[in-house]
Amino acid sequence: MKRTALIAVSAVLVTGFFLARYDCGSVAAQTKTPSPTPTPVSAPRLGTPTPSPKPTETPEEIIRVETELVNLNVRVIDRNGRPINNVQQKDIRIYEDGVLQQIEFFDKAEVPTNYGIVVDNSGSMRQQLDKVVEAGKILVNTNRPADESMIIRFVGRDKIEIEQPFTSNKVDLIDALDNLYIEGGQTAIIDAVYLAVENIDEYEKEKNAIEKKRRALILVSDGEDRNSYYNEKQLFELLKESEVQIFVIGFVDDLNKEGGFISKSPQAKAKAFLERIATETGGKAYFPSSPSVLPELANAISNELRTQYSIGYIPSNDRKDNSFRNIKVQVDDGPNAQKRIAVHKAGRVAEGSSPQAKPTSTPVKPK
Repeated sequence: MKRTALIAVSAVLVTGFFLARYDCGSVAAQTKTPSPTPTPVSAPRLGTPTPSPKPTETPEEIIRVETELVNLNVRVIDRNGRPINNVQQKDIRIYEDGVLQQIEFFDKAEVPTNYGIVVDNSGSMRQQLDKVVEAGKILVNTNRPADESMIIRFVGRDKIEIEQPFTSNKVDLIDALDNLYIEGGQTAIIDAVYLAVENIDEYEKEKNAIEKKRRALILVSDGEDRNSYYNEKQLFELLKESEVQIFVIGFVDDLNKEGGFISKSPQAKAKAFLERIATETGGKAYFPSSPSVLPELANAISNELRTQYSIGYIPSNDRKDNSFRNIKVQVDDGPNAQKRIAVHKAGRVAEGSSPQAKPTSTPVKPK
């Protein structure tokens, strides 16, 4: 992700209008086929009840669009990480697998956002929780009328709970933040991110099939995973297919800094993991030295979410073969040789008629 310009990209494939509506109460990970020994472990689930499905509505007329449109949400920053708002279409070039693409549309209008706040409630976050709640309230209070948010708390893989499903009601969101509390358990950060991303994507499909919203997740944790069902490989495969940008606030300073002869320290591992989550989804990672700066970071993340460019192109490679396509966006330097850097998602999956199957065997716990 280092270039003249790296652009944060959320790739959206539009091949037609969705003809069915799905009820989206809670989202549960698919049940995996366990190994015969030891005793099988069930996939984690988000802690909300599943409502009865709504009847499928069949429209009178079916409209099919054969053209595939890739929509990118792009952040452009300067050398100091500050957002740049004066980029024009003529300044932008998009490459897919190294091939220059023709831009079909370019817009820097503010787009409504659906985002989740996912908070680690394990014992290691005890000292930070009050400031985390305060920062969450600041973020929620910046929501525009069309924005929707949800609140998730997590500890172990059996404690990943939706405190507040998606809503635009700020009072309900603030109440949910006030209800967060610390309890003991082995942190399952991979599971929490996996299920939260699935939830956001499914909600978008159910609620906004025609009018797309930007999708994001704000993760607050120390970054050390101890008890997840899913592993890192499975998580990053999901993130390749998702359109969710992840912004991370990582409290890694209290983790052990001592590593082995050839192994990284717990602190180094956690920081690298959180940075990768942010980088590969076109988000950003913050590592505050003190909880006191959290309100400032909340305002920074809100600004990042709202200063992005929407750029679309029809890919020259129109094969739908479920392969991963690398995307790179370059931005010309600005006036007075101002360096303009594009931050973006690494690429997209060219989904075909038979999407890639999710893992069916019991995942191996990450080391």
